[in-house]
Amino acid sequence: MAACSTGGLRASDDSPFAPYSAGERTVDNLKLGHRLMAGGEHELALKAFTRAAGEDGLTTEVLMGLGTAKLALGRLGQAEKDLRRAYDIEPENPAVLNNLGVVLMETGQTSEAEGLFRQAFALDNGNSTEIRDNLRKALAKLDNQVYSDPNTEAYQVVRRGSSDYLIAEFP
Repeated sequence: MAACSTGGLRASDDSPFAPYSAGERTVDNLKLGHRLMAGGEHELALKAFTRAAGEDGLTTEVLMGLGTAKLALGRLGQAEKDLRRAYDIEPENPAVLNNLGVVLMETGQTSEAEGLFRQAFALDNGNSTEIRDNLRKALAKLDNQVYSDPNTEAYQVVRRGSSDYLIAEFP
């Protein structure tokens, strides 16, 4: 007659299960989001970061997670908003500067991205190879900008197969 015991619903001390208290948070959604990002599960990571925002508030790390997940999903406008909010909170965080710079590079705002990469590189003391590589790419892109007449170049998206697309020059 287990139901008649005075122990209530608490697990016994020799139980093989981990102790659990209903008042404790069992999952750190911020850590979970980072793990999911590393595993390439960007949509699930976005959901975890959203839950973390509800639990912890919109901290710099939560906003960076949200922005990075949205960047990976191709939601560049949303990613930029989240990363700019993180920048407003912590403008001297090299990771925030780098991630915002990546979004700006993707949206064609190369000169602003280059400035952010320079700041991030200086704040990081040149220790991050990712920041250094991003700065190099931005500088190369700025040096190799070609200005041409937009009417002379026309491109067309061409579908090849069921889901393969090619951008081809249109005569």
